[in-house]
Amino acid sequence: MSDTQTQFGTPIDHETEAVVIVGSGAGGGTVAYELTQRGIPCVVLEAGPFLKPEDYENDEWAAFNQMAWLDQRTTSGSYRITRDFPNLPAWIVKAVGGTTTHWSGATPRFHEHEFKARTHYGEVAGANLLDWPITLADLAPYYERAEKAIGSTHRHGRPPLPANNNYKVLANGAERIGYQFYATGPYGTNAEPYDGRPASIQDGFNFQGDKSTAKWSTAVREIPRALETGKCDLRALSHVVQVTHDAKGRANAVLYLDSEGNLHRQAAKVVCVAGNSIETPRLLLMSASASHPDGLGNSSGQLGRNYMRHTTGSVYARFDQPVRMYRGETMAGIVADEARLDTSRGFAGGYYMETLSLGPAFLAAFAEPGSWGREFTEILDAYANTAGMWIVGEDMPQESNRITLDGAAKDQWGLPASNVHFDDHPNDVAMREHGYRRADLLYESVGATGTHHTPPYPATHNLGTARMSARPEDGVVGAYGESHDVPGLFVSDGSVMTTGAAANPTLTIVALAMRQAEHIADRFARGDL
Repeated sequence: MSDTQTQFGTPIDHETEAVVIVGSGAGGGTVAYELTQRGIPCVVLEAGPFLKPEDYENDEWAAFNQMAWLDQRTTSGSYRITRDFPNLPAWIVKAVGGTTTHWSGATPRFHEHEFKARTHYGEVAGANLLDWPITLADLAPYYERAEKAIGSTHRHGRPPLPANNNYKVLANGAERIGYQFYATGPYGTNAEPYDGRPASIQDGFNFQGDKSTAKWSTAVREIPRALETGKCDLRALSHVVQVTHDAKGRANAVLYLDSEGNLHRQAAKVVCVAGNSIETPRLLLMSASASHPDGLGNSSGQLGRNYMRHTTGSVYARFDQPVRMYRGETMAGIVADEARLDTSRGFAGGYYMETLSLGPAFLAAFAEPGSWGREFTEILDAYANTAGMWIVGEDMPQESNRITLDGAAKDQWGLPASNVHFDDHPNDVAMREHGYRRADLLYESVGATGTHHTPPYPATHNLGTARMSARPEDGVVGAYGESHDVPGLFVSDGSVMTTGAAANPTLTIVALAMRQAEHIADRFARGDL
């Protein structure tokens, strides 16, 4: 085995048993920080490079090609992505910090009822609903810690971001149609200097790599601080291909490829997999063994299933005067009135309306993929006079929506590519259509001359696929993210979400990771890990 790799921090020998963390995003980066602060050695294996703020490209397509996970993937199912973007089901990052380096910054909490979706929504035909094995009360103290770590605006005395024009249009419309719960946050971008990060410069381009570092990411906060402890060995450009276990069935190592394709083995006391809801099940499926023939930790058959991406859609409204939605923060406002428990609207679950701005190139690519002609060019011609919002809500988990290993397509290493299969549930469609109607009404109330509904983009919120459950037969991991089947194997990302709720997931992933890391550290202290 060669030692070719990009390494940061304090080297840990390959034969030394450490906590091995696969991925460095919201979950993996947080677990690394929390454990190293407690003196527990960690090896963090990240498939992408370590991009620094000065490396980021402030150009839409250049940034996309610099940061996005572009490894081979395939799609199937009836959703629009299969037609529009067959090799790009998800718009996520392959770099240290993961998709926290490419996120809106929205940090709403889950509501209490969203942890008990099966209880509150009842039987939804075709959905595989299940109550979480934890409650809001269990997670509340970790939500507080996560909000303070991220620096969420509107929380714990933190000031709000200033209102840009896109938000002012949204707020004025919200007021006119009777909404009550709207504000410029909570967001994880500083309105004033906080925790060593500067205030936002309202640059309009920190969605894909924030040069100013005003927006929180694990690449800015958790990973550098973990490295400073002397307990973290970060290996970038290190692609994990298998998790192994010993004769007793306990996770004991990972195998990974360096940037030149050389294979390495890293011994482990504990393995925390945080590769996002597509790569995590892919890795565990590739880690099948004689005692786990259907994939590591898959006795329930639920591994890779119940894939959720949130019910999404966007609405862009044209006005007869300039809005210049691109000025200020990309996402700078949330309307929360529709994120409530109210099945009388014709669907279970709720949704948020959040300001959104795309640049001209991305608007052209995503507004109506494949379209042409005057109706399409009118959207681009009206760019300066356009306001935009994103509708994001709870989609239904379905067993048939799943991540599997493609039998034919291979990635650059010759490994089976992920196939992402997704069909909208009728509940998802009903919610999206309701959101479109309410968005039209909101914009019309403030004088919009027309609106355009976009189909969902490639997924940025990827959830489920290794869900928490109280009973092993219902899911993949327990209440702290540890495999029901494989001691010492934890899942530390959005894969563990039993249901998706309406809220943007990053805050909850961070809170769950904090809770998991505390649990791991406590068990180390007791000597039972």
